[in-house]
Amino acid sequence: MTPGSVETTEKHDTETAVPKKLSKGIVLGPDGKPCRTCNDVASLFAIAGKKPTTPSSTSTSSTAPTFPVDCPPDVEALGRSSWTLLHSITATYPTTPTPQLQSETKTFLSTFGKLYPCWVCAEDFQGWMSTNTPRVSSRSEFGTWMCEAHNAVNLKLGKQTFDCGRWEERWRTGWKDGRCDF
Repeated sequence: MTPGSVETTEKHDTETAVPKKLSKGIVLGPDGKPCRTCNDVASLFAIAGKKPTTPSSTSTSSTAPTFPVDCPPDVEALGRSSWTLLHSITATYPTTPTPQLQSETKTFLSTFGKLYPCWVCAEDFQGWMSTNTPRVSSRSEFGTWMCEAHNAVNLKLGKQTFDCGRWEERWRTGWKDGRCDF
């Protein structure tokens, strides 16, 4: 949905009408309330007219609002954690997986795309996978595919993309400069 568009509803697989993104950038859940996992904390605090009471230890900026660390994650925290999990899975994936594991991996990704807590993100990932079938015949192929998926999201969000030729150094072996060595 583009900025400035009018709120509409759409049907999910469960046939529950879910409001789409509002013109102010707030995504509502099926209950009609702002979806915690589909919105960033700054937007949630802005619509509530509140400031966090306790700073988060994961805060990257002293001016950016954050939830206390023991609150449910917002869309940004959820995304960072999810990408960490997914990239870590690719990093430990076998170099030559069995046909059964390849099938199970595709099933996992499909299920992940359906169960992801942010329904907008889930639909985007499902849509991306429909035209970019998971490549899981080797660790190298799977890692590159996951990097491409992550870059597609980063492009949508206006974030910097990552050189997919370096995915293994980032997620498996550590940087060549030794900063990850122990």
